[in-house]
Amino acid sequence: MIEQIYNYFSIEMLYYWVNFGVIPFWLVLIFFPQTYLCKFFVTSILPIFILSGSYLFMLYKAYLGSYNFIGNFNLYLGINNLSDLFANKDFLIMFWTHFVSINLFVGGWIVKDAQRFSINKIFLFFKQLFVSFFFYLL
Repeated sequence: MIEQIYNYFSIEMLYYWVNFGVIPFWLVLIFFPQTYLCKFFVTSILPIFILSGSYLFMLYKAYLGSYNFIGNFNLYLGINNLSDLFANKDFLIMFWTHFVSINLFVGGWIVKDAQRFSINKIFLFFKQLFVSFFFYLL
């Protein structure tokens, strides 16, 4: 059973799960920012725990696949080394998960600040839509 789950979550499948998994959180952040559901699920640490679990699983899969983690430090030597690093799918999916996690965290932060400073829901809607969510789509 565990081996079937491990084989199911390939790099491509993890990419789909990470991308489609954050969409419900974003929909709640954009359309229902003042609800208890948003406060409990989205702006809490729950989505970060879920995404960090997938991040750790990807690190584990990369470790088992004998990924060269020390070679990651070559990215500081030049732009060509950075592009070589992004050519590796293991590193690319870890980077993407990291990016999606930070973007969702910033979206939750915007909502919390909007609630604290009593910003209009309409303005918050457009801010979330254009600032945070579209950066995720890029």
